[in-house]
Amino acid sequence: MTEERYGAVTHKGRKLTVLGPVLQVGDPAPDFTLVATNFSPVRLSDSAGKVRLISVVPSLDTGICDAQTRRFNQEAAGFGENVVVITVSAEHPYNQRRWCGAAGIDRVQVVSDHMDMNFGNAYGTHIKETRLDQRAIFVVDAEGVIRYLEYVPEIAQHPNYEAAVEAVREAVGV
Repeated sequence: MTEERYGAVTHKGRKLTVLGPVLQVGDPAPDFTLVATNFSPVRLSDSAGKVRLISVVPSLDTGICDAQTRRFNQEAAGFGENVVVITVSAEHPYNQRRWCGAAGIDRVQVVSDHMDMNFGNAYGTHIKETRLDQRAIFVVDAEGVIRYLEYVPEIAQHPNYEAAVEAVREAVGV
């Protein structure tokens, strides 16, 4: 049975229910199977041995999600080859591909949780009422352990970009 957490996230003050567990720093990162914008499968295990910054957004077509993805696209330029930046949303891959082309996203792998909410259910970001993912950040080290996470409690709020970037640097050993 999937854990339900009423009020774990709000949208402009309105309480919503989040499905899935609350992960903790030190937990092994659950593997997932998502869909790339070309419909190919993407798994966490595909990037084993690298540090992964997983940026989760409700919808790329909204201001904060757009800004969050663009910010991590810029940050990715300085991370080096041992870091993979992944953006997860529950949007259809066609919509993601359109948005990435218009936004010039070239360093972030944008993937979809649309098919079965596999990621959201495993990482505790699946919003029951909207079938979107809660805004969150996860930094997974090269061994597959969560080294940083942030579940953003209000959808209309930015994550702590600086803390996430610092966690990536620490995980890489810079």
